[in-house]
Amino acid sequence: MQTIQHKKLVWHYFKEPSTEDVLTIQKKYKIHPLIIEEFSTPTLRPKATQYDNCLFMSIHIPLFDTEIKTTYAAEIDIVICENTLITSHDRDIFQLTDFFEKLKIDKKKQELYMDSSPGALLRFIIEMLLETCFPKLDHISQKLDYIETEIFAGHEKEMVFEISLVKRDILNFRRTMKPQRSVLESLAQKDFRLIEPELKQYYQDLIGTNIRIWNNLESAKETVESLEETNNSLLSNKLDMTMKVLTIFSAVMLPMTVYSNILAMSARIPFGDNPNAFWIHLCIMFALSIVTISAFKINKWL
Repeated sequence: MQTIQHKKLVWHYFKEPSTEDVLTIQKKYKIHPLIIEEFSTPTLRPKATQYDNCLFMSIHIPLFDTEIKTTYAAEIDIVICENTLITSHDRDIFQLTDFFEKLKIDKKKQELYMDSSPGALLRFIIEMLLETCFPKLDHISQKLDYIETEIFAGHEKEMVFEISLVKRDILNFRRTMKPQRSVLESLAQKDFRLIEPELKQYYQDLIGTNIRIWNNLESAKETVESLEETNNSLLSNKLDMTMKVLTIFSAVMLPMTVYSNILAMSARIPFGDNPNAFWIHLCIMFALSIVTISAFKINKWL
């Protein structure tokens, strides 16, 4: 556990909290046992719950896993008590860690972010976490531009897997962000005892930020679906052209094959005694292929 104290405001920061840390906090602030249970078990859905002496929140932030190339949801548990903010998370959330470390050593930042109340500090933390979503959205947009370029450069097959990765990334991003809006709306609209009324307009502004993120995700979703449709159309067209070439080749070869089989079945091959018999039959088969191609053109099959 790490702690920052500025005037009366205290921020307890937990990363992978131990049982001893949790019990210490419970005893010191008389935290409800249900909140302690939330610290030790993952919360599937974000929520904000008011208890007698504190406010508990659970939010999720999208993070990107570079190994499996997809976005996943990282949970942050938050408790607001009188003049105290407690945050806890199991996974490495570098944005929050970086924010805490800078705040710990910078007195000016402490005066800026910790000069008021836990609710105000929480607003700054959520705003920072939401703002870190935009670089991830920019990365998705750059990936979509790359896929579009590669599709029209003739690399449709290679882009099938890349499109699938981006679609999964967008899906996980959307799955993480959509439920957060209800938590922000509850902070902006409900009368929580430890959230000052004057902070409601700031939390309302965070709802606007969340909506902007969601709109960007919707745009990315529509773009990747359109690119996938275009890629599939180009792949289908290439397959059709390949099948057409193979069909024409088979049709041209068919009369020649029939002719050669007839010769093989004959007891006496025409022009068999002629020293140029091979070339004569080859010319006949070539003529058959010309006639077949001409028939295809007359019927506009080519």
